[in-house]
This record gives sequence, structure tokens and C-alpha cells, in this order.
Amino acid sequence: MAVNLQKGQKISLEKEAGGALSRVTMGLGWDVAKSGGFFGFGAKSQAVDLDASVVMFDEANRPVDVVWFRQLKSRDGSITHTGDNRTGAGDGDDEQIIVDLRTVPANVKSLVFTVNSFTGQNFSTVQNAFCRLFDTNSGKEIARYDLSVQGSHTAQIMAKLYRHNGEWKMHAIGDNATGRTFDDLMPLIVPHL
Repeated sequence: MAVNLQKGQKISLEKEAGGALSRVTMGLGWDVAKSGGFFGFGAKSQAVDLDASVVMFDEANRPVDVVWFRQLKSRDGSITHTGDNRTGAGDGDDEQIIVDLRTVPANVKSLVFTVNSFTGQNFSTVQNAFCRLFDTNSGKEIARYDLSVQGSHTAQIMAKLYRHNGEWKMHAIGDNATGRTFDDLMPLIVPHL
């Protein structure tokens, strides 16, 4: 059973998965909040374009590479983004980032996942937002983090995967921020490294 993470919580991925992991997927899902309408009739909603990104950092906490909707694969090939969802339509994951833990370069110490509203709408326009991490091979969900903290922020630093004593761990960060892309969040990411 998946761990429902709380802000600031850290877990061992292998312990939660019940063994060694080779590939994990970070899924991001959201729905557009409906507004207005009388007794639910005539309610309106507009598309909200949330974007999942991951920034790769080395031992010196310098960014090495980034995977996002404008670069769907890391230069080393270890991380792949499945594509940009601009509406949040549908059930389940709207965007996914797949990480092959076996091939992440040895100099990469941490992977920081972010979500941004590229179109600038704040999180009060979304509901049922989450990020989840699952074993790509088995489909078993390892951890889930509820992002539906509605408010005036347009971004969030979701989580960090990092190497510690030879194993991968996860830290649920959950810090709200403002910015259209991961680049706007870099000064806020650094303290979490």
C-alpha cells in the first residue's frame, strides 16, 4: 500500500517498494475546478496547463540537466517526460516523468520535481491535484502526495529523489511558489538540496 506523504516527510523508496527499484514514474494529475452556476447548473471551467518538470543536480548542488515539456528526455537518456497535457482532462496521471534509476549518472545526487501553471492561473483553479511515485515495472504505487492545497500560488516544489548511503530516498517538499517554469523556482529549490 502506498504511503500518503505529508509535507516534509522522507521515505526510503526500496523499503516502501519492498525491494530494489530499477525504474520509477512520477505522475502528476489534476482537474479543473468548476466555478459559478446555480445548483451546479451552468458551472464553467477553463483549461489549466500545469507542467511537471524535474531538475537533476550534482554533488555540488549545481543543475546538470532538466526534463520538462520543452525537453522531453535528459541528455543522458535516463529520464523521459511522456508529454505535455494542457487541460488536466481525463482521470489519473495527466503528465508522467519516468526515471531509470540504474542509468542516472553517478554524479547526479538529487532529482527535484516541480509543477508550474504555465498559463499563470493559480492553484485555486485546480482540484484533486496530486503527485505520485510508482514502480514503473510493476505499476505498484509507492508514495502519493496531495497537491490540492488551493491558493494563490502558481507553482510548487513537489518532491526530491536523492541518493543517501547507496539507496534512493524521497522527500515530500510541498513548498508553494510563484512561477511559470522550473527556472523561476531555482532560488527556492536550492535550500532543499
